[in-house]
Amino acid sequence: MFTRLWLITIIAVLVAGCSSPYKTAIKYPVQNMTVDLLTLSSDEMEGRETGKAGEKLAAEYIENRFSSLGLRPKGDNNTFFQTFKKKLKAHPHAEISESDPEISGRNVIGYIDNKKPYTVVIGAHYDHLGYGEGGGSLHAGEKAIHNGADDNASGVTGLIYLAEALQKKEYANNNYLFIAFSGEEKGLLGSNFFINNPTVDKNSINYMINMDMIGRLGKENILLIGGVGTSVLFESSINEIKTTGIKVKTENSGAGSSDHMSFYNSGIPVLSFFTGQHEDYHKPSDDAHLINYSGMQSVVEYIYFLIGKLDKKGKQIFVKTQDNTPSTRTFSVTLGVMPDYLYDGKGMRLDGVRDGKPASAAGLQKGDIIIKLDDIPVDDIQMYMKALANFKQGQTIKVSFIRDHQTNEVKVTFL
Repeated sequence: MFTRLWLITIIAVLVAGCSSPYKTAIKYPVQNMTVDLLTLSSDEMEGRETGKAGEKLAAEYIENRFSSLGLRPKGDNNTFFQTFKKKLKAHPHAEISESDPEISGRNVIGYIDNKKPYTVVIGAHYDHLGYGEGGGSLHAGEKAIHNGADDNASGVTGLIYLAEALQKKEYANNNYLFIAFSGEEKGLLGSNFFINNPTVDKNSINYMINMDMIGRLGKENILLIGGVGTSVLFESSINEIKTTGIKVKTENSGAGSSDHMSFYNSGIPVLSFFTGQHEDYHKPSDDAHLINYSGMQSVVEYIYFLIGKLDKKGKQIFVKTQDNTPSTRTFSVTLGVMPDYLYDGKGMRLDGVRDGKPASAAGLQKGDIIIKLDDIPVDDIQMYMKALANFKQGQTIKVSFIRDHQTNEVKVTFL
């Protein structure tokens, strides 16, 4: 079916010798995850854009994997698919009109029924940007397939792994609903549709886990977990995990730009998992050969252990958190940089600089640590966002930054 199956098979054999220092929840974890990720991010999927042929092909692959693992279908009419339709606005501030195009997407939903009163939702979006023509692409060249290996074939690979692991019934005090969402890249369409049309009793949902971009665990093994403040038991449960080798950075806020936001807005505790931003984000270069497969296994094993810690702690009580996400700020300019969300030091370290943007023109580079915009100190990402709101297009400012342990200064003009 897939012309790259020969490549998948070869890589699966090559990683057969890889070993993990952790207890594994399934047999042959790296091999299985490699096959799933390479298939989902293959050219045959054509970037998995919602409503396109590649999305349907990916949905069918996930359906087959869910079925092979013995999950029960929990979509429409006793199938694994939940179909939704959405008219797309001409631009974000426009009103919907009859002439606007309508897309149809499908969530893929499987279920483990442990006959318990509460259900844990485990989700990841499988859609991506197709050929980059429908918005969201940061690619400046000719149209090309955006395979989205990290974003978010990695999360779906983790979803399939957990579906297999939780079939062992080691943690069976909750039911488990596995959802591969579509339409995330077009505005959380699939998760919003599900939360308004749930296929289980919404009041029975205990908490939601979201995996979005978990395939690039770095050398420091840092995993960012968001939503820790949305239940009083999340932080203590995370602190109980000591042996996986993962270094955790936590954020209390349940708000964010991925599918967990739909659940948080409905008063459901959420945990989101993320291994960091990178220069291949929303570009054709986000491809399978750049994935840290053993690192991805470590992340998903960590999530499995955390599910185990929460297994006997009953219903999680929702806590509304303060929203400190950048999307709540209003500003008219940008440097064109990607923050390193895993950085714990003072300042804001850059994980990437976008071509043709003010930072690039001024010579800023990946790894630079911004410490001041004009005379406004920048101690972290939030202070950077607050500072950015003070500037306007056409304005030239001084940017102070650290590179190779030396403090430097450049002038930046906002476009």
